[in-house]
Amino acid sequence: MYNMLTALLYKAGIKCENHSASIIILKELFGIENSKIIFAKKERVDKQYYVDFKITKEEVGNMIKSAEQFNSMLYDFIDKLTAKKASEYRKEFEDSLVN
Repeated sequence: MYNMLTALLYKAGIKCENHSASIIILKELFGIENSKIIFAKKERVDKQYYVDFKITKEEVGNMIKSAEQFNSMLYDFIDKLTAKKASEYRKEFEDSLVN
């Protein structure tokens, strides 16, 4: 999911290596709902760094389905993103950094 988000940012000419900032940019700049990737990030951190959890096959299936839906939606958004619109997003992003 994060790699697809990074692809969107690169398509718009934006480089952001901070996961949390990238997720915020997704919502604030592109207007795309980011709750699925926020949840996925939390789950990844919890499962990667902590050992006191149990996970079911159903939970894994749900996360895979959520990731597929998110990636599909972002892929569609990227596919429809024109050079002009990407430039507008980049300009808006740059302006937000100055203010």
